[in-house]
Amino acid sequence: MATTLEFIKFNMPCQDMNGTSTLPGLQKLGFWHRNGDSGLGEDDELFIGYGHVPSCYPYKMQDMYSRELKDKEMNGVVLENEYLKAVFLPEWGGKMMSLFDKVAGKDLLYTNPVMRPCNLAARNAWTSGGIEWNCGMFGHHVHTCDTMYTTTTELSDGTPVLRMYEFHRIRRVVQQMDFFLPQGSKVLFARNRIINPLPDVVPMYWWTNIAAPETPDTRIVVNADGAYVADDNTSLAPIPEYRGDDVTYPINVPAAGDYFYKILPKQRKFEACLDADGYGLIYASTYRLKGRKLFCWGQNPGGDRWQEYLTTDGSPDRYVELQGGICHTQYECMPMPPHTTWEWLEAFGAMNADGDTVHGEWQGAKAEVAKRLDEIITDDRMDEILEETKAMAKSAATGELKFRGSGWGALENLLREKNGKPKMAPHLDFGTLSEEHADWTSLMNEGKFLSHDAEDSPISWMLQPEWIRLMESACESTDKDNWYAHLQLGMAYIADGRLNDGWMVLEKSEELKPSAWAQYGRSVVKRCIGDLENASLHLINAANMLPHDISIAKEAMEVLIAAGKDNEAIELYEKMPAEVRAIGRVRLYATMAHIHLGHIEEAESVLNENGGLILPDIREGETIITELWFLIEEAKAKRDGREFDRNTATVPPIFDYRQCSTKHRRPARKRAK
Repeated sequence: MATTLEFIKFNMPCQDMNGTSTLPGLQKLGFWHRNGDSGLGEDDELFIGYGHVPSCYPYKMQDMYSRELKDKEMNGVVLENEYLKAVFLPEWGGKMMSLFDKVAGKDLLYTNPVMRPCNLAARNAWTSGGIEWNCGMFGHHVHTCDTMYTTTTELSDGTPVLRMYEFHRIRRVVQQMDFFLPQGSKVLFARNRIINPLPDVVPMYWWTNIAAPETPDTRIVVNADGAYVADDNTSLAPIPEYRGDDVTYPINVPAAGDYFYKILPKQRKFEACLDADGYGLIYASTYRLKGRKLFCWGQNPGGDRWQEYLTTDGSPDRYVELQGGICHTQYECMPMPPHTTWEWLEAFGAMNADGDTVHGEWQGAKAEVAKRLDEIITDDRMDEILEETKAMAKSAATGELKFRGSGWGALENLLREKNGKPKMAPHLDFGTLSEEHADWTSLMNEGKFLSHDAEDSPISWMLQPEWIRLMESACESTDKDNWYAHLQLGMAYIADGRLNDGWMVLEKSEELKPSAWAQYGRSVVKRCIGDLENASLHLINAANMLPHDISIAKEAMEVLIAAGKDNEAIELYEKMPAEVRAIGRVRLYATMAHIHLGHIEEAESVLNENGGLILPDIREGETIITELWFLIEEAKAKRDGREFDRNTATVPPIFDYRQCSTKHRRPARKRAK
């Protein structure tokens, strides 16, 4: 059949996002790379720690979502030929939700039946399943729950192409993705481009993240004999067997962890996820995407709990993640030269290999997958397709713009034009501006900000050097008496690491007009220098100024608990409006304060209400609910005069988020005969 591209609507259970935080995204990212000695050799050449950014500013956090699922109408795009059917979600970061093998009648991906955001991304909200495209900085990308610019174009032979793109505000680069599925092709192609329009070197990050079903017989076959792991400050581990387990079988990986495979430069870049019969997903790319990774949730209760938490309650579904990146590991970025475009081609499809060989000796398994991949598509042919489609990728779309992205790319182009610079990616339509950009067009054209009420949350923030210079100029002249201009500049200074400058400018903002936002910014400064005492005082002030603000309430309660101010936390909690007290994280910190104060009955009633406390925005790796259960059980044991041992206690599954624990792993196993 001829390839078709269709825009569709369908219904799907989904949580409400409820907008973004009212606060600027100054929260520190949980980047846990190691800075000490490593177990690496002198020829490994990893950029460990390079390119880390301290926060998501100027983006706001997407942490207001609920836990309740509601049936909602979704927008999708379907690319289909005689072999494959791919479904994309433009309003969810361009995620490929499904890749259906029409011949076998099976989905090659783990396709989540719900859209259930949880706290795993750079801006908090992230959904599991499908394939996502992480560009710019460490972590699940800043647009993972945002709408991508979406349009259509075509190849020289008329094959339809789905195009999605966006402007990354932190890296100031453009991400462009062109997807096509030619007639007769057994693989779907993703032609990716990163455009750096700046005169500066930019630390760059890219990882394509693929969720695939995990079964007891799933084996991951990759063209490598070693993998970088987080042990000993990053070291190279042998595969397939590591510490007595064949870790090419996810069923043998004891706890949540990453295996970043070391694929030699001249070896083909592929990764396969195959079942007992040798059937499953094959993923390959051209040379630019040199990294490959396996992520497993681990064979323990915490890993099970997390996978269930990300989908429907009680679901037995399990999955692994196959990933491809421009670096060998996710602990690093790659220096991207000025005025440079990087591009590569990725291919996704079904593989039918010999099951006995795939599950036999490792070198034979690799050779079998490599041979079968060459029968589907060769490395040389992928290089040819990348070159043949270059003109298409650099040309304007032939179809209309179906979905509009953020508009920040349009503002960036206006700023570049004002400064006498050419447009970035002139073949891409970044649409028009909205209310979110009004302050910045006023600052750019009039040299001043618009007027704002101090009780209204600022709709947007800005960081890059050109805008900071415009803010500085405004605060010295036209906006010298404008509290809002000083607020914006103060926050930008803090995000840029200029804490003293930020503090002084925020003081000026408060002299002109007190605001909860300036109080929050000053609390961030105090928190950064370890002064939790004064950080909590500023947040109490902010919460009293805007008692209905959920974002401020969550921050205030967290810092009060961290500062050991349990009585003050309870006092603030009891003054909050009922709708704020009902927020899961607010209740959690109030419960922690009750435990610290010895109010065990109050804490236990909250923990066990409605079958068990649910925290919609619990962070990956955060074990605060597990800790809550331990503290309550320890206090009860002490009260009752009995022993309690954390090391032997069985945590109820609903409270067990210890994904990295190996104490309760299921026994490793070999392939079922």
